[in-house]
Amino acid sequence: MRFKVVLEWDCETGVYVATVPALPGCATQGETKEQAVGRVQEAIAATVKGLIATGQPVPSGDVDVSVVEVVVPA
Repeated sequence: MRFKVVLEWDCETGVYVATVPALPGCATQGETKEQAVGRVQEAIAATVKGLIATGQPVPSGDVDVSVVEVVVPA
């Protein structure tokens, strides 16, 4: 299975936060990008296993991601 993961730097806590838009509530963090990615892989596996165990559907689609540029007047 493949899922898109969003990695964001959190200035306040000094860690990378990893979230999975297709799996609401599936999130983790790490001190490095690599650590956050490793942890989110584990979180995805646990989330999917939990969905299957409880008879809930596992999302088959994923989110679409676009990059948008915005110019804000001064």
